[in-house]
Amino acid sequence: MLSEAIAYLNSNSGALTVVFTAVVTISTVAYAILTWSLVSETKRMREVQTEPRIEITLKPLDFAINIVRLHVRNIGLGPANNIRFTSHATSGGEAAEKLLEEFNKADFLKVGLKYFGPGHELHSGFTQMTKDFDAKIASVLAYGVEYESLTGKQYEDQITIDMSEQKGINQLGKPNLYAIAQSIEAIQKEFSHVVSGFKKIHADVYTADDRDREGAERMARIE
Repeated sequence: MLSEAIAYLNSNSGALTVVFTAVVTISTVAYAILTWSLVSETKRMREVQTEPRIEITLKPLDFAINIVRLHVRNIGLGPANNIRFTSHATSGGEAAEKLLEEFNKADFLKVGLKYFGPGHELHSGFTQMTKDFDAKIASVLAYGVEYESLTGKQYEDQITIDMSEQKGINQLGKPNLYAIAQSIEAIQKEFSHVVSGFKKIHADVYTADDRDREGAERMARIE
């Protein structure tokens, strides 16, 4: 049996060599593809760690839901450089233009920013929604944002601010943090008045005579 197997291998050595070479070639190609995929993924992860991402959202104030403003934040992991903003009203007419003017009272929306770190946030000017509500709620604004990463990669985004998204939003009670801040402020004010002498602490003094009198009354009840 062994001799027959050896004879078979010797007679078919050329074909076996071709098959073995094909297997090695396929394995090499698969390994090259896998390596390329891993390198691309590593490059992408490195870019994400240095990639900025600017978002613009419309939010009301915590303590006054009828006052809204734009929140501009870098939600990426890397800083953004040379940020430039453009804006225009896409619908809403004169009311939308006035609304845009109110938001853009913040100078950075006009002149841009040289540097905007990850997690940093800035606020626009605000508007009072109780004034001319119907016209404001029908307005749609568009903001364009251009910026670059530390590696010089350019980014450009178009962000739509649809005021109708504020319809039906309400608030029950005061936010916890705001209520706590108010309470602390009231305590601090009262304490300052006491320290300055503006107010005096009212205290009932419990003396030795009081203790003796209570003791006598207690003994009388026992007797």
